[in-house]
Amino acid sequence: MPPPSPLRLLARLAPVLLVLAALPSAHAEEVAEQATLRVRYGVALRDGRQVDVGPGLTYEGLTPNDLAAVGTVWVGPWLGAWARVQREAFDLKEGTLRITGGSLVRASVGPRARALLGPVRAEVGAGYGFAQLPLFGSSSEPVLARGVRHAALVNGRVLVPLFAGLKLEARGELPVALSVRDAAGEKAEATGFSAGGALLVPLKSASRWAGTLVLDFQHVQDTVTLADGTRSEQRLRRVGAALELAWRDAAPAPALAPAPRLPVGTLALQIKDAETGAPLPGARVVLGDVERVADAQGLVEAELPAGEVAARVSAEGYAPSEARASVEEGGRAALEVKARRLPPPTGTLRVTVVKGENGVPLPGVRVAVGAVEVRTDLMGHARVKDLAPGPVAVVVKSPGFRVAEEAAVVVAGQEAELSVPLATERKGDPATLSGQVRSTRGGKPVSATLLIPQAKVRTRTDAKGAFTVRVKGGTYRITISARGHLPQTKVVTLRDGEQAIFNVDLFPRQRR
Repeated sequence: MPPPSPLRLLARLAPVLLVLAALPSAHAEEVAEQATLRVRYGVALRDGRQVDVGPGLTYEGLTPNDLAAVGTVWVGPWLGAWARVQREAFDLKEGTLRITGGSLVRASVGPRARALLGPVRAEVGAGYGFAQLPLFGSSSEPVLARGVRHAALVNGRVLVPLFAGLKLEARGELPVALSVRDAAGEKAEATGFSAGGALLVPLKSASRWAGTLVLDFQHVQDTVTLADGTRSEQRLRRVGAALELAWRDAAPAPALAPAPRLPVGTLALQIKDAETGAPLPGARVVLGDVERVADAQGLVEAELPAGEVAARVSAEGYAPSEARASVEEGGRAALEVKARRLPPPTGTLRVTVVKGENGVPLPGVRVAVGAVEVRTDLMGHARVKDLAPGPVAVVVKSPGFRVAEEAAVVVAGQEAELSVPLATERKGDPATLSGQVRSTRGGKPVSATLLIPQAKVRTRTDAKGAFTVRVKGGTYRITISARGHLPQTKVVTLRDGEQAIFNVDLFPRQRR
């Protein structure tokens, strides 16, 4: 059966569309779309007849599970390739009774060209198509058989924008049979066409991709004539919905117009120490939106827009400073900034003095913190400010108490605390002197004799070299001697009630 006039018109327009696609005006505007994939699901309303030497067969019915997928890839602004695969479910029923059925497959592939005709987008394609067409072996007992058609395809599509992002699609395809076989492999003849349309509804659009809902309709008509004169005709109307995904290049950023050139001048900035006048290399200078670093001579030179400019200077160990200068067009302004050193960071130490026996605060006690001396208040507190960070010696003295010597660590920007308990000084109580005698060779304990003539004391160490002597407060000369070692004489001063530790290391005698 010859194709109807609409399809003939599309076939006649195909060469014209190819010429339009090749014109520079048709593809001068870059098309951002790079690839599309459309996956479709729908139902098919099919009717047809087969006329043969017997009584013939007429059929019609609604069949679900009509599936299709088509993809397109564009390799340039106007040239691309496409591929399509389609599964057609087929059911032949008499009333509710299914007589025969199965599925038919169509597939096609080929090149495609596109062009922009104003707001309308036109596409023309060609290629190869494979199709399985329905045949029936017997009119009395019909069984679905599949004829095969290999064809050269010519197709086209037109996209017309509507409103609110909607688009209307019209398309058609004409197969030119190359080889047709029936189910038994015998030669046959086949003609046909397809035409359809769709409404495209945008769902989601991003810079690189877009999603579209496609409400689709298609009309397909095929005729197969076998060698014995049997003719099988079918009309297929597909209705369905599809999801189409499109990938595209990101939109190029609009070119920025060159900014007008403003009048400029030069500023030479010298950064110095406010006390010594020495240059400050490495100082950071912020001039409006421009930041510079001073060179080895503390100089910064910058080209700036004409007008008043503020220079903000910062350097390690110096307080931030700011100065202003006026820059004239084409002129050279000089500015000197003197930075002042930051005072060294200091900390505070609070000393609390209490009685060692009961923890009662002691007021009026002299507290020496380094070279600074203060007295405690009624709560036994003494606070010393502006101390350099680091360790500091603390000496606490008060009549009737033993002198206490402590050490504290001052932290910059913080207040450190130190509690000092004072022990009561007891007059007349003997002092205790204890310690250990060792050899400088390996540090082993030595059994030695201690002699204190002023106190008339002579004693020996135990097996571990340890000794303990109790004497009255005073200054004593102590002689320590041991076999095989050189004797030593030490002078110690003890206070009544004091407990002192006195360790001695003896040198071995040289062997002759």
